Amino acid sequence: MSAAAQRFLLDVPDLWDTLDLNGEDLARSRTKALAGTDDPRRKARINDWFRQGREVFRSARRSGALLATGTATSYDDGLFMAYCMVFAVNTPEGSELTLPVLSRSLGVASPGAAASNDRVISSVRIPHVGAAARVTGTEVTRLTGDIDVKLLVMHTMMPVPGTERDYLVVTLASPNLPLKDEVYDLFDAITGTFRFLAEDGTPLDAAAD
Repeated sequence: MSAAAQRFLLDVPDLWDTLDLNGEDLARSRTKALAGTDDPRRKARINDWFRQGREVFRSARRSGALLATGTATSYDDGLFMAYCMVFAVNTPEGSELTLPVLSRSLGVASPGAAASNDRVISSVRIPHVGAAARVTGTEVTRLTGDIDVKLLVMHTMMPVPGTERDYLVVTLASPNLPLKDEVYDLFDAITGTFRFLAEDGTPLDAAAD
């Protein structure tokens, strides 16, 4: 973080919980989700998704995540699961922030995973930040030694005020592939609440500069 931007805030839905990255919060959420159904197939799916979440957060912890939050919410038509992480990154001169590079370095994609063929790189405007680069696509995460799963992923690179190549990257991921449009709309709304704060807690509204 720069001398100007000391902290950040990100609003998430009420049903999302801030996680401690040690697995205990995720285990409690898994127990709650399993208690909500008697269907063996649905229980198996819940267990698979929580194994996936555990691996994502292990990787996030190894990669130095500043924030981890997520949800595992049961609805009549199934389970919705999503994760949000914030990482601090520095871009070396001449390098490019791409989805495969970011996902491997931030603990989303499996090592050696091929680049997704649905990758989209775009520029977005974050209300309290200004222009930011965004990369979306489908990434593969390894659950076990021989089982891979796909995640919808959105990375948004927030330029840190007062620096040239430092960013906070807001990464959101979900295994709910059939809900692609709805998931990306939700991710966009969450990311849009991001703002930097000065040391005294004053918002740094770069978009208004």
